[in-house]
Amino acid sequence: MKRTAILGGGESGVGTAILAQKQGMDVWLSDMGQIRPKYQEMLNRHQISWEQGGHSEDKILAADVVVKSPGIPDKAPIIQKLIAQGTPILSELEFAKPYSKGKTICITGSNGKTTTTSLIYHIMKQSGADVGLAGNIGRSYALQVAQEDHEWYVLEISSFQLDNMFSFRADIAVLMNITPDHLDRYDFKMQNYTDSKMRILQNQTPKDSLVYWKEDLLIPEELEKRVQGYAPQPTPSSRPARPGSPTLCPFGDDDFERLGLKFSQMGQHNKRNAMAAFLATKLAGVDEQLIRRCLITFPGVEHRLERVEEVDDVLYINDSKATNVDACHVALQAMDRPTVLIVGGLDKGNDYSTIAPVIKEKCRAIVLLGADNTVPRTALEGIGLPMADTHSMSDCVSACRRMAHKCDIVLLSPCCASFDLFKNMEDRGEQFKTLVRQMRSNE
Repeated sequence: MKRTAILGGGESGVGTAILAQKQGMDVWLSDMGQIRPKYQEMLNRHQISWEQGGHSEDKILAADVVVKSPGIPDKAPIIQKLIAQGTPILSELEFAKPYSKGKTICITGSNGKTTTTSLIYHIMKQSGADVGLAGNIGRSYALQVAQEDHEWYVLEISSFQLDNMFSFRADIAVLMNITPDHLDRYDFKMQNYTDSKMRILQNQTPKDSLVYWKEDLLIPEELEKRVQGYAPQPTPSSRPARPGSPTLCPFGDDDFERLGLKFSQMGQHNKRNAMAAFLATKLAGVDEQLIRRCLITFPGVEHRLERVEEVDDVLYINDSKATNVDACHVALQAMDRPTVLIVGGLDKGNDYSTIAPVIKEKCRAIVLLGADNTVPRTALEGIGLPMADTHSMSDCVSACRRMAHKCDIVLLSPCCASFDLFKNMEDRGEQFKTLVRQMRSNE
């Protein structure tokens, strides 16, 4: 019986544990933190052994295979020991794929992947397809494979997940863009991060497709490098993967208007998201007229350019998912009124100089929100805009209300991770929305 250790007791880890048990494996789940009651109940119901608040290294190191949460870095001591002894370390998606009958539409990119993934799922559902939503969004892929395997899966895939996928193959891959993000996980080397994103096309054959934005600064160059035989080095816990040779399906910024498409969401970047979804779902066999209708009816994604409320003639927009400077850049480009920008959080090696010109053009003021605002303050104070330094969402929203004028926009688009002050990106966005709506109710 294969001994399988699962590291991480969240949605991904618990789903993987249940699938592993169904396949007859000896399963042990371990989490350094606390496992939520919901997941404890699921593990107990399936009689799966688990622990929290630390790792029993002897059990983990004795495993034949380890499936780790994508949030656990290679530098974690237990991962270093597994690497040293050569234990295979997989992502949830890599582990689960062999047990699924379903075809996959896999979306990655530095920005836009959640909107694009949600839109593709919306279109597939409206077409009547038997489809699951998973990866970085929705329910655990492994759990769905175990309990209700679908004919299609729409998977949002992060670079962290791709790092531990080496036999996985996407039927339809979508690569939105590659811009600096998570460089702290990649030795602050852009090429390492780029190589991770390019793994989305690994193992693909000409029968498979790669949809990508052809005007990205890196993707065409990286595709050409791989044609010339470039072989990137995998991350320490991963393995080399066959580069792949998919049928290429590029799109450009003029294609949206050329095709006469209309989309419910604002901004040029959302036109790219719509184009990617349009092509991917056509490749999946969905009727084009249905796709066009779905683009118009798509309700949008929470925490991504989400209109919250208009208070005192000021529109408040929640873009908490903007955890890097490029996401903030495209959000600001979509603003059509003077903007008070909320920026800050747990810095990931951001180069704020790249967004300084668009901040100067679009913004009236900057409100810093973080436990330590030194980095963004130093980078942005030279722009010359009024700036407030805050360390809680309550103080932040109050500062925005003071600094905004009538007909302005207040935009939460932080450029940074949220873990310095908040549980996660969703918590940051929810606190923002709650405080804004309280202002509205007190008018």
